[in-house]
Amino acid sequence: MQNSTVAILRNPTSGSGAGRIQILRLVHHLRQQNLRPRLFSKRERLRTWMDSNPQSRDLRAIVAAGGDGTVAEILNRYPDAPLAILPLGTENLLARYLKIPRCGAFVSRMITAGQLQHVDVGEINGRRFALMASLGFDAAVVHQTDGMRRGTISKLSYLLPILHLLRNYTYPEFRVYIDDDEVPVVARQAMLVNIPRYALGIKFARSAAVDDALLDLRLFQHRTPFQMMCDFYKVLAGTHEQGRNITCRTARSIRIEADSPVPVQVDGDPAGTTPVEVMIHAQACRVLVPPTA
Repeated sequence: MQNSTVAILRNPTSGSGAGRIQILRLVHHLRQQNLRPRLFSKRERLRTWMDSNPQSRDLRAIVAAGGDGTVAEILNRYPDAPLAILPLGTENLLARYLKIPRCGAFVSRMITAGQLQHVDVGEINGRRFALMASLGFDAAVVHQTDGMRRGTISKLSYLLPILHLLRNYTYPEFRVYIDDDEVPVVARQAMLVNIPRYALGIKFARSAAVDDALLDLRLFQHRTPFQMMCDFYKVLAGTHEQGRNITCRTARSIRIEADSPVPVQVDGDPAGTTPVEVMIHAQACRVLVPPTA
């Protein structure tokens, strides 16, 4: 481990201000542990360094210093590298699930300890994700928020898109083919959950596990804003999984088709529209976790 290299991919937005202080602390403490930190603000420079520098072969970890989008960036570009997280984003859902605090010194100690957890990874149309994917109203909100963004997205950034879509979204139906089933489940909102965490602490699939080689599906049938709000209230209350208008399944592979394009989002980022092919890769990601995990 001594003199191993730690690459740090810094999100230029979330890695500024107070986040910059935590990155500097991470760099300082890594050096104290006789590790070699390499800080990158641009993903292209990290890619060039990974491809051409001999030090990249002695890589202790790649640190995602940012939010869940930065985690997804590393997960897709460097799937075989050990992943560490310095959570500096808005939600930091994977870091919260793994109980990793926003502290550069803590993350340095975690990297030094070297305790790894193997995490399942989902894939949708060739794009990998750690947390979840969704189709329908939820994904439409993500698409519209991304189109309106000017700099950092906060929780309030979603308010106007939600209000707009409550008036205008048409709830198109789509067909969900689960594993080898020939008969699809028809739905209008789908949550494909790998890790049971969502914004604001919401849990769409309480039984989801990070290492069970399965995706947990929650398929909703609501057709109107009122029905959707009723379902959302049940989600908040934790009673939705007993509802008659929701299908709860697990799957290793999924195919989703629709007669008109339905928006898709992955780990909080837009991911195109239907059709989609989804699969799960068992324990495909190695994540550094706190030694007490």
